[in-house]
Amino acid sequence: MALKLMAILAHPDDESLGVGGILAKYTAEGVETSLVTATRGERGWFGDEHEYPGLETLGQIREAELRAAAEVLGIHSVDFLGYIDGELDQANPAEVVEKIARHLRRVRPDVVVTFGPDGSYGHPDHIAISQLTTAAIIEAACADSPSHRDLAPYRVAKLYYMAPTRDLLDVYQFVFGDLIMQIDGRERRGAGWPEWQITTRTDTLPYWRTVWKAVSCHQTQLPAYHQLEGLPEEQHKVLWGSQTFYRAFSLVNGGRTVEPDLFEGLRF
Repeated sequence: MALKLMAILAHPDDESLGVGGILAKYTAEGVETSLVTATRGERGWFGDEHEYPGLETLGQIREAELRAAAEVLGIHSVDFLGYIDGELDQANPAEVVEKIARHLRRVRPDVVVTFGPDGSYGHPDHIAISQLTTAAIIEAACADSPSHRDLAPYRVAKLYYMAPTRDLLDVYQFVFGDLIMQIDGRERRGAGWPEWQITTRTDTLPYWRTVWKAVSCHQTQLPAYHQLEGLPEEQHKVLWGSQTFYRAFSLVNGGRTVEPDLFEGLRF
């Protein structure tokens, strides 16, 4: 039976910029990959504000961009939770957890990947999907859950948080500018994870061109990524050549040794 990987993320383009390397790599290796995205990125507009097409239309455009990127990466299935960009942390948490738990019970992934508790740079939607995914993994395994009685309980073997290092964030900020958000009157910025917290480092260098092709599918976002288009090949390799994670829990392995494979302990 094929191994399964599910990424549960907040916005279109998170799958390409955030975890495109592992999605391309594991799909190529025969792993069944799936994606659940909470919103359609309806507020991610970088053009002239007078040309903003509105929430519904931009959501449709960005969904199409995500599906095109998913085809490039080889993702087997794509699902949306149907929340509005920028409002995920205000949604009914029990409802969101129930929706995610249903996808977990239906797909039955071995490994789940989502944002870390820092949301990479404090983005409220990223933080919310991290918390809600973690809760949903518990809910999906609960035999006493009042919801989804048509689907058998399912226990995920491993949960990973995306853990960009400080060095990688430095490169991102060189390309994109400072990753800063003003939330509730306070500044949030990407700090990066120290090396000692990294539990998993996956080599994705052979897939960097695939990742860049997937990123390029997000045409509405390219005004923000314009610096990427002129990057030399070596800097593209720095951005997409490896991906780092924090193993939030594992039922099959542990220890201090940095693992090279999200499926370590699951391959027989």
